[in-house]
Amino acid sequence: MTGGTASAGVPEAVHAAALCAATAVWLVLAGHGRPLRRARALLSDGSGQPRARERWWRARSRWEERLRGRGEWLCLPAASVLALLGQSVLPLIAGAVAVPVMRRWLRKRKRRKDQEARADGVVDLCGALVGELRAGHEPGQALLVAIRGTDVMGESGVRVSAAARFGGDVPKALVQAAGEPGLDGLAGVAACWRVAVGSGAGLAAGLARLESALRAERRQRDELRAQLAGAWSTVAVLALLPVLGMGLGAALGADPLKVLLHSTAGLVCLVTGGLLEVSGLLWAARIVRAGEAV
Repeated sequence: MTGGTASAGVPEAVHAAALCAATAVWLVLAGHGRPLRRARALLSDGSGQPRARERWWRARSRWEERLRGRGEWLCLPAASVLALLGQSVLPLIAGAVAVPVMRRWLRKRKRRKDQEARADGVVDLCGALVGELRAGHEPGQALLVAIRGTDVMGESGVRVSAAARFGGDVPKALVQAAGEPGLDGLAGVAACWRVAVGSGAGLAAGLARLESALRAERRQRDELRAQLAGAWSTVAVLALLPVLGMGLGAALGADPLKVLLHSTAGLVCLVTGGLLEVSGLLWAARIVRAGEAV
């Protein structure tokens, strides 16, 4: 009885150790201890922390700097934990395959955020330009000040600034800059500039109307995203249901990882379920993306 109890307690100990290791790796890589670190720094009495703790925080900071922007590598610790629990190399292979897929998704998400940030910067540029014009500055000088204040165009801003500074074709430079992702609103600035120069109409009034239109478009985008947040939450919950089912099975005393990774029927179910899961996620994401596009 004693030997049986000890042998039965081994898997629980292995699972607990793997869970603790995964939690520690996740905390180190994701940087979730930063609020706690800030609180300790603020509430400390200045007496200094032990050297071992200081070395730990310094090493952790270095690792955070190295791994910043490389969240796809979190797939490997998760796959290692599953491989340890399931005693199989298949999770490691799946984790290695998931790294480039996750990297591509993260880069696409970052590009989309950058485009939205640049679009918001165009709105701020219009507002700053209107303010400078109403303050009495010349259009070229006002554009130079607005570009320096917002810094949204990057390298394209250098060409636009050169055209405004040396009397070049500012609308043409703005149209060329509008061809970059997220800077579509500059085409409206170029149109307002061209009309103001050609007909003598007020540039500030046209830019003010353009700014209002761009802000209304941004509010509409935010409202639509808020309405679709429920749909994205539903997709996430449905994606996590198989994982929750496996956890429930393990809590009831079954060993779903052993069945899935060490039997022919389990492997067939795993592959079929994985394909259906990916297909469902792609289908749901496509539906939500279509709603965003509309």
